[in-house]
Amino acid sequence: MSAAALSTEMEKRLQMQEPAPVIQASPPSSSKALSIPKRPGFGSKGQKIMVRANHFLVEVADRDLHHYDVSIRPEVKSKKISREIVNQLVMLYRVSHLGNREPAYDGSKSLYTAGPLPFMSKEFVVPLPDKDKDDRASSSGSSRKERREFKVVIKLVSKADLHHLQQFLHGRQLDAPQETIQALDVVLRAAPSAMYTVVGRSFFHPTLGQKGELGDGIEYWRGYYQSLRPTQMGLSLNIGIEIFLIYLPELSMNQFL
Repeated sequence: MSAAALSTEMEKRLQMQEPAPVIQASPPSSSKALSIPKRPGFGSKGQKIMVRANHFLVEVADRDLHHYDVSIRPEVKSKKISREIVNQLVMLYRVSHLGNREPAYDGSKSLYTAGPLPFMSKEFVVPLPDKDKDDRASSSGSSRKERREFKVVIKLVSKADLHHLQQFLHGRQLDAPQETIQALDVVLRAAPSAMYTVVGRSFFHPTLGQKGELGDGIEYWRGYYQSLRPTQMGLSLNIGIEIFLIYLPELSMNQFL
């Protein structure tokens, strides 16, 4: 048989054969949902002892927290001044426009209330004394008080549902509701932020403990750090002692000689 005839015969045989079915690989499947293994037990051997830790359990009331966005114009970069503006706003408008609620403010863009404010969005005009100009006026003998005006817009963003937090703390939900925990953390930090010097997540003040001088115009203050954290027993407020170093505001050249 010639090569041409052999080639023709092979083509006929290939055309007579049915193509093999294409088998697609199916994705792996599981009949069981994802579950986290439970701890088998706690301290079954040895002697039981009492351990004291700087953690304090926090009980949360079954009330929803409302999250509001805060916009201040002209723009203010200092959290301290931002807090002064919002504190002044609360003092002026709490009864008349805020439903007599006491908000918690983080010094930046977020404000929280237990229960809704009587509006979705509202603009407030807040006068604030200009301390720098007042000091200069006092030194020149003038009794005139200088004021700055700020426009503050408070707008509803969302509602932090504490039900999901309770579900997480009781092991019925895997994802930690970080936004709700952050809201509660801001609420717990609101009061000390208004009274003490705030550095990061810590608070310092001469009344919080012994203070002293380290020389070269440096003074130390005692303070504390606090952070709200979820634990297997519930929400825990972690508090730790810290030291803050500052330069004294008024120094004479003799202190450096």
